[in-house]
Amino acid sequence: MAVVREFTLPDLGEGLTEATIVHWMVEVGEVVAIDQPVVEVETAKAMVEVPCPYGGVVTARFGEEGAEVPVGAPLVTVAVGAVPADLAGAGPGTGPDSGAGAEGGAPDGGAAATGRVSGPPADGAADAGSGNVLVGYGTSAAAARRRRIRPGPGAGPMAGVPRPPGQVADGSAGAGEAEGTPGHARAVASGATSIGAVGIAGAAGTSGADAGADGSAGAGTVEDGSRTVAVISPLVRRMARENGLDLRELTGSGRDGLILRTDVECAIRERRERETAAAGAAPAVGTGELTGAGVTGVAGAGAVTAVGPAAGAGATAGEERIPLKGMLGAAAEKFSRSRREIPEATCWVEADATELLAARKAMNVPGAPKVSLLALLARICTAALARFPALNSTVDTKAQEIVRLPAVHLGFAAQTDRGLVVPVVRDAHARTVEGLSAEIARLTETARAGGLSLAELTHGTFTLNNYGVFGVDGSTPIINHPEAAMLGIGRIADKPWVYEGELAVRQVVQLSLTFDHRVCDGGTAGGFLRFVADCVEQPALLLRTL
Repeated sequence: MAVVREFTLPDLGEGLTEATIVHWMVEVGEVVAIDQPVVEVETAKAMVEVPCPYGGVVTARFGEEGAEVPVGAPLVTVAVGAVPADLAGAGPGTGPDSGAGAEGGAPDGGAAATGRVSGPPADGAADAGSGNVLVGYGTSAAAARRRRIRPGPGAGPMAGVPRPPGQVADGSAGAGEAEGTPGHARAVASGATSIGAVGIAGAAGTSGADAGADGSAGAGTVEDGSRTVAVISPLVRRMARENGLDLRELTGSGRDGLILRTDVECAIRERRERETAAAGAAPAVGTGELTGAGVTGVAGAGAVTAVGPAAGAGATAGEERIPLKGMLGAAAEKFSRSRREIPEATCWVEADATELLAARKAMNVPGAPKVSLLALLARICTAALARFPALNSTVDTKAQEIVRLPAVHLGFAAQTDRGLVVPVVRDAHARTVEGLSAEIARLTETARAGGLSLAELTHGTFTLNNYGVFGVDGSTPIINHPEAAMLGIGRIADKPWVYEGELAVRQVVQLSLTFDHRVCDGGTAGGFLRFVADCVEQPALLLRTL
């Protein structure tokens, strides 16, 4: 008999607590192989294809495309052993006889990693799976047991509904979950799609009224009598702290009472509604106001649009409301945090780029790798940062220290169909102009295809922003927190210029440097910018740093 494994959304790293389902890559009833991608999700950082560590038949999908799913929520259930091992892509030891993840006779149905066993356990089995991980995701070779949690009110089977075949003493069920269990509540709340028996115990079907729509049914206490402790991410803690919320007063909607960002957002919104009502004004629902660490006005987990003003109460016909979620919300949060925390200043200068363009033309001879203008400017920046290392630093506010960083991980702004992203060239200080050009081209192409990984989008130390591609001259860019500076590059345009004592038409660019005034004074920032401008005007100066 097959073993049903539940695969949950793994920890995607970088403090991310949820993701949005973009595209399902498998259908219910389809045979999947071990480590086959089953769903594409969008986080605040990137698009990620999530592979399933189990091979077998997909018996259920949880959530529709566009739905927001918290980390730890179920994605799919897979009947392991419902098809021959070779069809499921399973190697030796992953079939039903070897217990692909079932504990040998464990009464609580504990499972390893992010999967849970539903159905009969295999005798003498050890957990086996791909072993691959994203962050905290995958299956281990050793069996692991979860703590048993005593179900809370309403967590048991519904009255008059027989226990499905394969259900064990603590309420674990066969394919799918019994009515009233936490897994069933999550399935109902997320609109799970499932099928019946595939050579296994049948799934118990029910309506959404049978379980709490918040997916928290059964989030009771641990058997030792202590309360289940909510695991709160640093983002949630900071968001609550900056908005004056006591997390002990909140009830989490995540698994086992986990407090999610949406719980804090809803609490902030409800408090403001109460304050507005107390002042004699109409409740301001769904205003979409940006807070210190997130966006209020979200109508709970999974909300797609905010509630607009009532007709006749100032509503504008044809107005469009765009949720600040996903990458858009993450960018808004980062911009706001940068302006809130960093005392920035900007200086700028115009430079004659005629000689730099001539040097680039000489480099791009037929048959040689092409060198981009951005790569040349990137190389100039790494040379400038070697002279002025204060600008390749960050501020540790907790320790009250300026941290100067030994390596230059150079970010550059790239516009894509999904919005602005900042890919990072690792160890830019150690690359040649050709190497920088090739890596910038690769990252740009990957960004436009939506395939950048989290590692390619994080941990930059300095950023280049080439807004000249939009046909503008200058800007006061917002620093990419927690970095300390950003160099803006305007368009290169023909302008009258005094060259060697005579008026001439030259190709001129405006450069602007926005910097964190905590890490340096204006003299350092001005020296950096002047060195960059000198190298633009006289590229031969770079020979000193090669």
